[in-house]
Amino acid sequence: MFHWSKLIEVQRHQMKARNPVSGISSSVHAMNMDKECLYTDEELIARFQDGDEQAYVELVYRYRDRLITFVFGYFKDIDKAEDLVQDTFLKLYIKKDSYKEIAKFSTWIYTIAGNLAKTEWRRIQLRPISFTKMGSKELEFVPPSVETNSEEKAQGHYAAKQIQKAIGKLSLHFRTVIILRDMQGISYEEISKIVGVPLGTVKSRINRARLQLQEPLKEFRKN
Repeated sequence: MFHWSKLIEVQRHQMKARNPVSGISSSVHAMNMDKECLYTDEELIARFQDGDEQAYVELVYRYRDRLITFVFGYFKDIDKAEDLVQDTFLKLYIKKDSYKEIAKFSTWIYTIAGNLAKTEWRRIQLRPISFTKMGSKELEFVPPSVETNSEEKAQGHYAAKQIQKAIGKLSLHFRTVIILRDMQGISYEEISKIVGVPLGTVKSRINRARLQLQEPLKEFRKN
């Protein structure tokens, strides 16, 4: 059996080690986290719409890493992914009142990030390629791991690199849905809304992406 879920769990645990709110210390966030975690995403955006700035900070904290992983799948460029996610949260800040609770907040914020990424992707396709620049920008994105023994750390780092490499070779429409489903844990129905294709198409793309990943990740099969 293909041990895909365990590989994904490696990256999920590694992501938790990061402090995802730029310019806000972990200690400052910790003072407010217990209270903010009592609220759903939809309650937080409602509080932010009513002027609660800390609710905005909590939403950034919850979604920044997940969105960076999602957008990174488009470009394999961590700097560009971080810039686009920053633009996403800027849009959230400026257009907070445009959110209506007819959709989940996660669907709304992923859609914003996805639209920004698609626009940038199309712009890049029309731009002449500079091979020197392209080579310097293909940076590896492996989130820092949690403190653990050296052997587990090395294994986790290796697994994360192999996942990243394999997913990066998928076509964009396969890459997008596999990140959303298997790395972000988002439901098929919500992915359908985010990427704007029918539910059946989403399921088909995910299944085909998983099949394509089996060969490059075959060393992680259970004996």
